[in-house]
Amino acid sequence: MKIGFIGLGIMGRAMALNLIKGGHTVSVWARRAESMQPLLDAGAKAASSASDAAQGNELVISMVADAPDVAEVMRAVAAAAEPGLIAIDMSTIAPAAARRIGEELAAAGIDFLDAPVSGGEVGAIAGTLSIMVGGSEAAFAKARPAFECMGKNIVYVGASGAGQVTKAANQIVTGMGVLAVAEAFAFAAKNGVDRSKVREALLGGFAYSKILENHGQRMLDRNFKPGFKSWMHEKDLNIVMQTAHELGLCLPGSAATAQMFNAMVGSGMGEEDSIAVLKLLERLSGQE
Repeated sequence: MKIGFIGLGIMGRAMALNLIKGGHTVSVWARRAESMQPLLDAGAKAASSASDAAQGNELVISMVADAPDVAEVMRAVAAAAEPGLIAIDMSTIAPAAARRIGEELAAAGIDFLDAPVSGGEVGAIAGTLSIMVGGSEAAFAKARPAFECMGKNIVYVGASGAGQVTKAANQIVTGMGVLAVAEAFAFAAKNGVDRSKVREALLGGFAYSKILENHGQRMLDRNFKPGFKSWMHEKDLNIVMQTAHELGLCLPGSAATAQMFNAMVGSGMGEEDSIAVLKLLERLSGQE
């Protein structure tokens, strides 16, 4: 399959590389030319622009920062699209924004899939991402071979925007989960109890979760190297709260978690992994 890939950050670079490893012909473009080089070394072709990344390809995939970036990229794609092109955005944006972009592309005769991912840098590198997809089911079927190079849990959720709704739900669960583990560890330490023993005990009961298992160990190791930066989780939870306000929906846990990540960014921790919320709790509790 011939694929254009736009956006080569922490996630996009690894995802595009897995498409190349999967035998697809991939052309890449990013605003920072230097980020393209590792992909070119792996066999990708260089595109000169977002429009160029769409030309002659069956799929074009974007993995960029936020809705305005997606809209800009997709307008450029639409200007160069050939019949039958499927445009896929794998960024995390608001469901309403995904629907608007889908409508604009549909008017230009282009199928659009919103296909955000979960799994972080580790999942992107391993090709084990969870991919949640909204849009045309026929377009999803055509794009599935590409998705299978990048992820393991690939779910068609429903109409345009459904993928982004699912990702927002994912960010609610993961954001509150990270905060819950951090609070449990802060609570244990303040009581003079070994956090590692607390984690070991909790892993054997109903408190078990992947977050406790994986991120909990990273908290114990004080490994705050970003796999998913705090500012990104703040952005995602702001999407949740924006959508909740639009719907008149009460989400008190999400609101409290969003405020914690806002505080992380405001205190200069935005570039650290979201699990560094533990450090913020320690600072607030006099545990530094």
